[in-house]
Amino acid sequence: MRLRSDLWVSAYLRRCGVEGAAAYLRRRGAAEAGTVFVKIDRLDGQAALFGPAPQSAFSEGDRLFVPLYKEAWLDPAKIEARLKRELEFDVDLWIVEVEDRLGRNFLDLAPNA
Repeated sequence: MRLRSDLWVSAYLRRCGVEGAAAYLRRRGAAEAGTVFVKIDRLDGQAALFGPAPQSAFSEGDRLFVPLYKEAWLDPAKIEARLKRELEFDVDLWIVEVEDRLGRNFLDLAPNA
């Protein structure tokens, strides 16, 4: 059984704080199974976006992520446009933003991500 989105996000925000990164819940989605997107902002005009890995990449109960762009770092405006499109498609999604000058994401990444 997969961990509820609200519990996962709460734990992730705490993990970021413990590691010294500022993390914010920008949008609350469906508590049980809302899709989670994580934006990493290096505070230097560059950012990255991570989303859920395809289900074929993990077993039941895992919550793995993949970078959503081929480029490691992008203009934050491009990421914001993508998040806007995702919201038009899925109103139940979660958006978490992490501000970390080192660009750390603290996510469990899918193999080959």
